[in-house]
Amino acid sequence: MNWLFWALLSALFAALTAILAKVGVSGVDSNLATAVRTSVVLVFAWGVALATNPAHALLGFSRRAWVFLVLSGLATGLSWLCYFRALQLGDASKVAPIDKLSVVLVLIFAVLFLGETLTLKTALGCGLIAAGAIVLALP
Repeated sequence: MNWLFWALLSALFAALTAILAKVGVSGVDSNLATAVRTSVVLVFAWGVALATNPAHALLGFSRRAWVFLVLSGLATGLSWLCYFRALQLGDASKVAPIDKLSVVLVLIFAVLFLGETLTLKTALGCGLIAAGAIVLALP
C-alpha cells in the first residue's frame, strides 16, 4: 500500500470528521467539544503507537524532532479549536472547503521553507484548489 492509499483513507476519515463533528458540536461549547475529541485522539494514538512500537523508542527522538513535533501539536490544537468553532457557526459544506485551503498553504510553505519545487502543474493545481474552495464557500 503506497502513499496514495493512505492519503485517500485520510481524506475519507477527514470527511467523516467534519460530518460527525458538525452533529456533535450542536448545542455544546466548541472548545469543550474539541477537548473531548482530542482526548479520544490522544488515547487512540497512544494505543496504536504503543501497540506497534516499544515505549523506549521515544528515547531515540532528537531534540529537533521533539521541538517540531510539539510545535506541530500546538498548530494542530489551534487548527482544531478554530475548525470546531467554524463548524458550530457555519455549514459543514462551507467550512470544510475553506479548511482545505490548508492544501494551498502547504504547497506555498513547502516551496518557501522546505525547498520543494513549484512546477507549472503544482501552481495550476494550487490555483484550482483555491478557486474551488472559494466557489464552494460562496453564498
